[in-house]
This record gives sequence, structure tokens and C-alpha cells, in this order.
Amino acid sequence: MTGFFSHPSLILLACAFGLVVLGLCGIARADQLQTVTPRYERQVVWLIPAVIAFALVVAIPYSRWKRFSDWLFVASLPLLVLVLAMPPRNGARSWIPLGILDFQPSEMAKLTFIMALAHYLMYRDNHRTLRGLVIPFVVMLFPVALILLEPDLGSAMLFIPVLFSMLFVAGARARHLLAVMLLAACLMPFFWQGMNAEQRSRVTALFNQTDGGPAPRGDGYHQHQAKQVIALGGFWGSELQGQLLEEPAAYHLPAGQTDFVFCMVAERFGLGGALATVALYAIFLMQGMQISQRCKEPYGRLVATGITVLLITQMIINTGMAVGLLPITGITLPLMSYGGSSLVATSIALAMLVNIDLNGRSEIQSESFMFKDLNTRSGS
Repeated sequence: MTGFFSHPSLILLACAFGLVVLGLCGIARADQLQTVTPRYERQVVWLIPAVIAFALVVAIPYSRWKRFSDWLFVASLPLLVLVLAMPPRNGARSWIPLGILDFQPSEMAKLTFIMALAHYLMYRDNHRTLRGLVIPFVVMLFPVALILLEPDLGSAMLFIPVLFSMLFVAGARARHLLAVMLLAACLMPFFWQGMNAEQRSRVTALFNQTDGGPAPRGDGYHQHQAKQVIALGGFWGSELQGQLLEEPAAYHLPAGQTDFVFCMVAERFGLGGALATVALYAIFLMQGMQISQRCKEPYGRLVATGITVLLITQMIINTGMAVGLLPITGITLPLMSYGGSSLVATSIALAMLVNIDLNGRSEIQSESFMFKDLNTRSGS
């Protein structure tokens, strides 16, 4: 177990610890400013099952998890169907109430999709042809379509960069992936027509932002308040300089404990808090990709890539919407936002990364992704 205390696992865990602490500070600050149910204590309680789940996943070598990858993914699909029968919350059916907790099936679907896709790609070479990309994309459509029915556009979007990054690492040709992206761009008008009025308004609100002045109504209100709360933190933050304004409405930010916890951290700790958050995620990205690169076994390398891309994409979208660069999609900030399902799922994903770092170099070593030349094949 000496590898557990070596780089990059130790650095990865240190980053995760720092992000959890910053998240708790942001949630506590939101509890002070918002007239909603306090959630700091609940998040602290959620750390217990998160740590237990982390320990269980790390204790079992990931080669054993590999055997059940396909079945875990298949098991997640009926849950995505079941959640559609649940009562809506904030206009979406994304949670299954289980008494003391609410379970979000999309969190499980994202992780099991990564595991199943890695299991499919690990010793194949057909995805290096344009025709061979069809099966991975079709498999992705099952969870994405069900999640869009909730509707949860933000979670559905996360599958796309995960799929592209794993295909690229597995040896898919860049020109084929580019062709798929161009095709998707051509289909954007049809996708726009399929979006509901609320989803469209969130996109249009991005291009109708105004600096200063009264807060607009509708979806533009969230982006206006998010940027204002960050600005009120200033350079030093309210932790050192105190609140700049006494007016409570200036600090009002819906979902400050969840989707906009980054704003709460920036308000409390100023520019330093915001930069520290981004820096910790940047280090997390480097360590995650280093784990992927160091792994000598295809399945572990692909899973490490998928998990790292998933969490960093969530971070980019969440912080991007907080500062008004991306539409508001309702994506949580990994390890920081309030939410039991998100915290436990992220802890499991983090445990898989550590597990791969501990065991990836001791698995049966083969030349990963060194497939025979396919240049003479049709469709290449």
C-alpha cells in the first residue's frame, strides 16, 4: 500500500480535501445569506457515506469492478426510466425519494457509462474506422435520451466530452471525430427546435446580459445575481473586509448552496478563493491524466481518462455559468456543491482514480492500444 501515499494519489486526495473544505465554507456562507433551509450540517453528515463508499471502492482492485461494468450500466437504465414516474421538483424529475435521502440516477449512469465504454473499447480496434464509431455513439444515446426526458440538459451534455476523450485515447482517428462534430453542428438547428421554452430562454439570456442596473426578470436574474455576488466579494472577500452592502437583496442568489456555490466561495474569500478553487481543479486534472498515462492496462487508462474529463467538464460548465460565459444548466460543482448523490458519486469516481493508480501498474501489462495498421481497410 505504499503507492497510496505516493504521487499522484496523495496530491489528488489533497486537492479533493481542499475542494470539500471550500465547498463547506461556501455552503455555510449561503446559509447565512439565503432565507432557505440550512444545509451545511446536512452536507457534513453526507461526508460519512461518501468516505465509506470511497474506502469500499479503493479496497477492491478495479479489475474486479471491470467484470461487472456492463451489468452496472444496464442496471442504471431502468432507474433512469423509473425516475420519470417520480413527482417533479423544480420542473424536473431527476430524483428518486428514498426516505432519508434522494437518489439521482443520472449520477450513477455517468460513472457506469464510463466503465462500460472502457470495457467495450479496451481490446477493440474497430472504433478506428468511421463506421466503428456507430456503436459507442448509439450506446451513449440510451442514457442521454432518458436524462433529456427528465429534463436535465446539463447532465446529458456531460456524456459527449467523456465519449470523445475516451475514443481519442483508445485510438480513434482525430479526423473521424472531427467529422462527427461537424455533423452534430449541422444538426444544431433541429436540436434547438427540440428544446423546450425554458431551455431556450437560458441560452438567450446568455446573450442579453447587462452590467449594473436592476436585476432582470426571468432566467437572466440568476446570471445577474451570480456575477453580482462574485463582484461583492471583491479582492479580499467578506471574510476579511465584511459585507460591502447591508441590503440583503443584493446577496440573494437562488441555488447558492448547490449550482452557484462557486459564487459563495468567491464572495466569502474574494479573488483568492476563486483562484484557489480553479487551481485545485487544475491540479486535479493534471494528476488524473497522469494516473491515466501511468496505467499500463487499457481498461484502467480509459476509465481514468473518462472520470477526469467528466469531473473537469462539470467544473468548467459550472464556473462558466457562474461568471456568465455559459448558459445556466443546473450542473453541480464536484465535491463542493450541496447534494448527497453528487458527493457520494464523486467520491466513488475519485476512489476509482486512486484504485487505478494503486493497481494499474500491477495488472497484466500489454501494449495498450497498439492495434495493427488499418490504413488499408475500407472506411479508414
